[in-house]
Amino acid sequence: MAKIENTTRKLVLKEGSTTLTLDKDSGKATLQHKVLLWNKKPVEFALSEIDDIAVKSEQDGLSGAAIHHSVMHRRTGEITLLTTEEAKDAAATVKTLRDFIGL
Repeated sequence: MAKIENTTRKLVLKEGSTTLTLDKDSGKATLQHKVLLWNKKPVEFALSEIDDIAVKSEQDGLSGAAIHHSVMHRRTGEITLLTTEEAKDAAATVKTLRDFIGL
């Protein structure tokens, strides 16, 4: 399950090498990915650019196991994978993020 720190004005999601910070005071989201030992340059964008957060489910081709991701859609058309979790955990993560943003 993703680690989520949530206050009324700020939400921080940490999952593996991904950190997403949603800040209502600044009106910005910051997405940080880490590759091996190095942090990639953070991506900042307005919270208003987020048009959906959803669960995407697929089936692993080799094992046939169901894989569930929480994904963020932006108005630019960009889709960002946030987490890979069990179905109920991914749904809970998506609900928390959507509630915070007001979707």
